[in-house]
Amino acid sequence: MAVCEIVFVNVNPKSTLLLGQARGAAIGAMVSTGLPVHEYTALQIKQAVVGYGRATKEQVQEMVKRILTLPGLPSTDAADALACAICRTTTVAPSSAAWPTAARRTVLAERIGLTDRPDGPAGCPPA
Repeated sequence: MAVCEIVFVNVNPKSTLLLGQARGAAIGAMVSTGLPVHEYTALQIKQAVVGYGRATKEQVQEMVKRILTLPGLPSTDAADALACAICRTTTVAPSSAAWPTAARRTVLAERIGLTDRPDGPAGCPPA
């Protein structure tokens, strides 16, 4: 199984085109071997990992570190890839003991300052 983030249009059209071509080639290669490919938006991934769809990259890194009990913060690219995998796993088996439940994610989010407030989680603009 493979998981990809759905990419939206970038500011630079040339970069967007190149990214689309690379993504198409990678997804095509995976599908041609029979590997199922699942796609999620950045909002869905952040919601699954942090509990807030507009979380910052730093907040995603911290939650990935805590969920996977990593010894240190993963790089932003590694955190994005791991967050995709976590999103898929929690989407498929949200009650799995191996992955945090919504309640567990809430506790972890509170520890890094993403507490629920009327004006939105700490450090994040209101929705």
